[in-house]
Amino acid sequence: MKKFSINNFKLIVAGAALMGGISSCEVTDLIPANLIPDSEAFATAARVESAVLGVYESAQRGFWLGNPDRGYPFGAANVEQGDMRGEDMYNDQAFYEITYTNGYNPSSANNNGMWISLYRMINRVNIVIEALPSAVENGVLTQEAADAYKGEMLFMRALAHHELLIHFARPYSDDPSLPGVPYRTFAINDVPKVPDGEAVGRGTVGEDYAQLLADLDEAEQKLPEGGADRASKGAAIALKSRIKLHMEDWSGVITEFGKIESSYEVTANPAEPFRGGASSDNIFSFINSEGSNPGVNGALPSMYGNPADGGRGLVKISPIIWRSDFWNEADVRRTALTARNAAGIYTAKYIDHVTRTDPNTILRFSEVVLNAAEANAQLGELNDAVALLNSVRDRALPASVPSFSAAGLGGKDGVLTAIYNERRIEFLAEGRRWADIHRLAGAGVLPGIPAKVTSRSITNIDFYTTDRTFTTDYAEPYSSNLFIWPIPLDEIQNNATSPIEQNPGY
Repeated sequence: MKKFSINNFKLIVAGAALMGGISSCEVTDLIPANLIPDSEAFATAARVESAVLGVYESAQRGFWLGNPDRGYPFGAANVEQGDMRGEDMYNDQAFYEITYTNGYNPSSANNNGMWISLYRMINRVNIVIEALPSAVENGVLTQEAADAYKGEMLFMRALAHHELLIHFARPYSDDPSLPGVPYRTFAINDVPKVPDGEAVGRGTVGEDYAQLLADLDEAEQKLPEGGADRASKGAAIALKSRIKLHMEDWSGVITEFGKIESSYEVTANPAEPFRGGASSDNIFSFINSEGSNPGVNGALPSMYGNPADGGRGLVKISPIIWRSDFWNEADVRRTALTARNAAGIYTAKYIDHVTRTDPNTILRFSEVVLNAAEANAQLGELNDAVALLNSVRDRALPASVPSFSAAGLGGKDGVLTAIYNERRIEFLAEGRRWADIHRLAGAGVLPGIPAKVTSRSITNIDFYTTDRTFTTDYAEPYSSNLFIWPIPLDEIQNNATSPIEQNPGY
């Protein structure tokens, strides 16, 4: 993977298949240490593989203000930002203060870092996609190998664009005609291509979701079966399940679930998906190693880990969910997947505080199951919905705790509430809370960003007990401009061709 010096945001491009650094309409100034021309970067099968792995690395580590050790966009930042935008994980330091308190603006670093690193990743994807036909023509790759690589890249492109949509655009569940994000489907690897890139507008949310599905449908056809460390057919299907849930395409969610229902399973031990990355529940993860990880300032075990175990403890579990009446006291996830000290309770999903090798698990079968549960409930198939819900919930509870029933939950609304709550428990500290807030607020289920415990006010473990009060703040109604992030100011100001529209209120 090439190394780069990032200076500033000017319209300068260094075109190389292993590089490809841009935002959406603006191009980032990258000066590679060893520039490999496109004609050579895909000249051998090994170089093609290196280019593809470079895309994974740009997702796993990326850059944040020129620093590769903050985990943007998918090394850890998508988890950290997704959690800090919700109420179930709690901010204990200044690192995530802006995100947690909704204090962002068009120039603040965290939201800008996500935008820039995601579009840089997307451009690398597009460079690889455009180079694959020539590699086939030149006898470097078979058509089958090229198709598999293209499937990987289309999956990565969809994953990145959806991350942009949930942070920078209003949800599909509100109004698909609202402004989306620029959906990049071609590469910028030379200066003359810059105006074409700048001319790509925001389009609509509905148009972006249609392109997401087009990318994933093609990826599904091209990708082979595989493990969790690379994009696979199962990963494309699982991501489509997520996308269709956001679109409220309930029948579509169930269809995608049916395609992989027999290929994966929810693990009997809720901790297993986080202990090695190869469980039956893991569909796709970004892999970290001792030599390549987001660093002490970005890796999940250091950011989320209990200081008593070697973590930094910047993010705790919030008393809001710990004291909730829907999280059964006997749930094994309260013990097997948590750690505590005198200052509070932390997640124990990420435990390698020294070498930081814990993977960032992006897609789990448990999510696909709960997606299908919600879709069945929305369609009135309550018994099927509850059976799916119980398959996730019951394995974390002793036999003495009865399973849910549709009647016992009070019908459709009660079943849906139970599913929403189960998602909060099962995906705690995985960054999924914001995506659910985003779509459910757009659908009118939630009023907006929920109130959170006041940042840095939880000073000891007593706050997790019912006899200790805590204060809350930072709730934002769905109508607030702060519900979604602003488009970066640099993105708008540096577009000489067709500046894109800023989100209202910024």
